[in-house]
Amino acid sequence: MADLPVQLSDVMRARQALAGFVRGTPLYHSPSISQLVGCPVYLKPENLQRAGSFKVRGAFYKMSSLSPEEQRRGVVAASAGNHAQGVALAAQQAGIPATIVMPAEAPITKVQATEAYGARVVLYGTTYDDAYDHALEIQRATGATFIPAFDDPHIIAGQGTIGLEILDDLPDAGTVLVPVGGGGLISGVALAIKSLRPDCRIIGVQAAGAPAVYLSRQEGRYCTTDSVRTIADGIAIKRPGKLTWDYIQRYVDDIVLVGEEEIGLGILVLLERAKLVAEGAGAVGMAALLAGKVPNLKPPVVVVVSGGNIDPNILARIIERGLVKAGRYVRICALVPDRPGGLQRLLAVVARAGANVIDVQHERWLNRVTVGEVQIHLAIETRSQEHVQEVLAALRQEGYDAQLIPRFRPEGD
Repeated sequence: MADLPVQLSDVMRARQALAGFVRGTPLYHSPSISQLVGCPVYLKPENLQRAGSFKVRGAFYKMSSLSPEEQRRGVVAASAGNHAQGVALAAQQAGIPATIVMPAEAPITKVQATEAYGARVVLYGTTYDDAYDHALEIQRATGATFIPAFDDPHIIAGQGTIGLEILDDLPDAGTVLVPVGGGGLISGVALAIKSLRPDCRIIGVQAAGAPAVYLSRQEGRYCTTDSVRTIADGIAIKRPGKLTWDYIQRYVDDIVLVGEEEIGLGILVLLERAKLVAEGAGAVGMAALLAGKVPNLKPPVVVVVSGGNIDPNILARIIERGLVKAGRYVRICALVPDRPGGLQRLLAVVARAGANVIDVQHERWLNRVTVGEVQIHLAIETRSQEHVQEVLAALRQEGYDAQLIPRFRPEGD
């Protein structure tokens, strides 16, 4: 393979250019997560970066290279969200007009945040790739400079500054887990770390619903996918970069996949154990670690939490789903006599079992409900799956035909 256009010296220059604009995010050692997975785990919280993700690094470094005439003509970019905000923020700081093309289904929080930085947002298509093609049309029509999301030497060098910071804080890092979409982040991080610490393992993590780089790795050739479907919208890419694929081949040790349920758990664990709000793309590294999918894991481990721009509605659903799976939030139904005191006696049994009732609903018109009785639906907070069974046993011991109400279909249905 021929020499690649970005070298360690380029990442060093990017670091100097970013000083004073980009935050250096320090590693955070999580004793709780370390105990959970059985080895020292450090988090690189790029969700706390300006604009909420690592993307501002590459965007700002790319824009710092523009000539005065290029700055006057403005910039255009395509993004599912985080690159949009990075470009918009960098353009605002430099006084450069910016147009961002985003998929029509991009999270509303990311659209609003991009507009708040002063960029003009154009919604087009259903995926990043659709938005990318439309952004190129705008670039050709206006003469603006296109700011790539990942497949560009300046972008790769800017993202690589994360690798330098990781080694500054943890020189003996054994494994670094990096989210992979188009490949700009992992290309820069892997280049920086492998150039200084060739023995450190670099593992890329993709969503199973957007596996283009994983498939490319498995088949030994550049591959694309026809469609993508994942809550990790920041890495929902059908076509990885051609340049970034070269870096992945040279510097990355392995690529692994994680499913949607595993990503949701990663988000939940980061929130509960590390008090970090991560979006789907930002949590895939934690998901892979929790699922035991990292081959030849070499501690200490660094998980790059690449972004935190998650839609609050999605976060709420993930929290509820996680609580259900952990047995900490359940719904129970039981038939009780439809007369004064019937509900009170049912609730007393639940209370003695140590569960907290947070919602009560009455159903009198179901087929299985006869005249003189009512079906009570209870939403209750519990401690664990074992505690759920204790509550059910206590109700049944008192003569109630208590049953769990499924909240979600089994995985795979």
